[in-house]
Amino acid sequence: MRMMFVSYPPEARESIASILEEWEQLDWSVIDANDQQIDARVVLPDSEGQKLVDALQGRLSPFKKWRLVIVPVEASITPKSNTAEIKPEPDKETKEKSREVALREEIYQDVAEGAKIDSSFLVLTFLSAIVAAIGMNASNIAVVIGAMVIAPLLGPLLAFSFGSAIGDAELMLKSSKTALAGLALGFATAFLIGFLIEVDFDSTELIERTNIGLDSVALALASGGAAALSVTRGLSSTLVGVMVAVALLPPSVAMAVYLGAGEFTLSARAGILLATNIICVNIASLLVFALRGIRPRTWLERRSAKRSRQINLAVWGTLLAGLIVLIVMVLT
Repeated sequence: MRMMFVSYPPEARESIASILEEWEQLDWSVIDANDQQIDARVVLPDSEGQKLVDALQGRLSPFKKWRLVIVPVEASITPKSNTAEIKPEPDKETKEKSREVALREEIYQDVAEGAKIDSSFLVLTFLSAIVAAIGMNASNIAVVIGAMVIAPLLGPLLAFSFGSAIGDAELMLKSSKTALAGLALGFATAFLIGFLIEVDFDSTELIERTNIGLDSVALALASGGAAALSVTRGLSSTLVGVMVAVALLPPSVAMAVYLGAGEFTLSARAGILLATNIICVNIASLLVFALRGIRPRTWLERRSAKRSRQINLAVWGTLLAGLIVLIVMVLT
């Protein structure tokens, strides 16, 4: 359940009231009104809340001073809260309409935060690369897992996929810069460690990142899909963030460590695994966003978003097909 606070000019009073009155059993009320603005409180419906938000935005767009603020509701207590009610089993159409999907604006706010380059992102990337490189060289799986927990790799990848799904070129560019900066920093850190320390080429944690197979493709697809699904349902992405880190952090660190030690062939194999995982995570998350109905509000934006999805899926799909052929014919 979510509550929305709407602030709008008096000129929009009738327009907003007409929209809210169209929704049966919608709990809403004006909490303050003066000559400058009107403040209303609206409890969003359990289903089709996105349609109501889009309708309000469309009606308010001609005006300059308006705001929509959406906050989660932890609990709702009524006189009938403790009364047992027998409700009929919902039909298939009702179940489909009431599926749990976070509002587009909520998802955007979440993924946009992960696309920022700040000191926390850089420090965590730097530290996770150090921990992963040392842990993998020592074949210490517990240390490697710890590195994946702190690696902030999920944010920019999800932001890029979400930007692709809604056709937001600015978000795609911003998240691309963040992802490249993170990968470059982690790679440089691991490369320096591989250059300075004596690398254990018998380490199972390093060797495993040079073994490329179709199971790696399945793992990355599952990781990207789970991450996107958790975001669309408004759930915590911490655990699936570790899943994505499993697919991205170890091969990138192994690639850099091998390169720092002068093992170019092994470094290339780890690099192919890293590229495969990045492509699969993007494809899976983009497909989940599309299947969950994440769309822009206006028709023109939806047209642009459809083209963006088609282009991204075509590019990522072509790259994945080429890598799968390479894996099957050459590397396995």
